[in-house]
Amino acid sequence: QVQLVESGGGLVQAGGSLRLSCAASGPPFRTYAMGWFRQAPGKEREFVGVTRWHNGDTSYADSVKGRFAISIDSAKDTVYLQMNTLIPEDTATYYCAADPFGVAGVSPGDYDYWGQGTQVTVST
Repeated sequence: QVQLVESGGGLVQAGGSLRLSCAASGPPFRTYAMGWFRQAPGKEREFVGVTRWHNGDTSYADSVKGRFAISIDSAKDTVYLQMNTLIPEDTATYYCAADPFGVAGVSPGDYDYWGQGTQVTVST
């Protein structure tokens, strides 16, 4: 049973930084792709970025490219989302997701497991 627990959200001023964590537990994750998504009120859940556990390859949505970075600490089974130069449009609930097949897709339907989400609010 895969469990994902996000943490690290909060309130930050525009231009600031936050680091989100996703603690994963369950089977070995080396074949998995780990994605980050976000959902703002009244909007659909959107892709933020993804990494493949076994080699650390990453890809990002254009809206966050150059500002956000995903990394993995395999010793802790934890995936991080470093968010820099935050803007109010980044305000959303952020979710960690796991894809056991390693496809690393950009659609929520590509992922089988989800965390509970952590709120990020960026003020002007």
